[in-house]
Amino acid sequence: MQERFQAVLKRRLQSQFESHPPLFPWETQITDYPECADEPVIALVPTWGWTNQQFDLDLPMPLPDSIFRQLLEKCQALLTSPALLGPKLIQAVEGFFPKESRIILNELAGLVLTGATRSKKLKLPSVDGEYSHLQPRQQMLLSLLAAKQLFESLTLSVSSKQPLERQWLTRAGRLNLSVEYHCQQQVGKLRVQGELPSQGVIKLQGKDSFTLAETSTLGALSVELNCVQPNETYTLTIQFKDMDQQPLLFAIIPTE
Repeated sequence: MQERFQAVLKRRLQSQFESHPPLFPWETQITDYPECADEPVIALVPTWGWTNQQFDLDLPMPLPDSIFRQLLEKCQALLTSPALLGPKLIQAVEGFFPKESRIILNELAGLVLTGATRSKKLKLPSVDGEYSHLQPRQQMLLSLLAAKQLFESLTLSVSSKQPLERQWLTRAGRLNLSVEYHCQQQVGKLRVQGELPSQGVIKLQGKDSFTLAETSTLGALSVELNCVQPNETYTLTIQFKDMDQQPLLFAIIPTE
């Protein structure tokens, strides 16, 4: 008798659902939904193309991609700060270690600046190791080493006596930069030539002026800025059109 009652109840409920289907809370009437959308609702975010530069850094082991990207963003944000390199290193990495002592971070930053990172106490594993397996002090040391090399790679100190060349490995290929500073009768001119592996824009900027150039194909671009003063900081930004990302920022400091 109980099984028959359950069968009758099931058929009655099924009949009611078919004649009066239930609505979702946001619906006021029955709506037919497609089985699949014609276009994705959320666009995929492409890989951040500047982080390939990590392969060119002299590190005992790589940082995780997400950490290296954040570190690069922090270094770029601090690049034009008048602070010395030591404080910049600490500011760049301290956000990754909120529970660690600032005293330890200061100590490790000092070791990185002086190149005294061969201490057995701070020895890092071989390249076969993983970042997550490191002790906090070792993670801090590795992050500081990476930050120091990033600041050095992003800072272009060019002399009027000798041009400067710099490379940056990107997802699209290798970016080649050549920087020249000419000074005659106290009038300076800064010239940057870039060999781009992709279509993009290159912009050179000072306090009161800027110049830019762009190309729709890969190849060479050049920009010049006049009335350049020695020992002042000028910024160079590079952006590839086929990468949805923020530009790569360099700081150029011309010297006599």
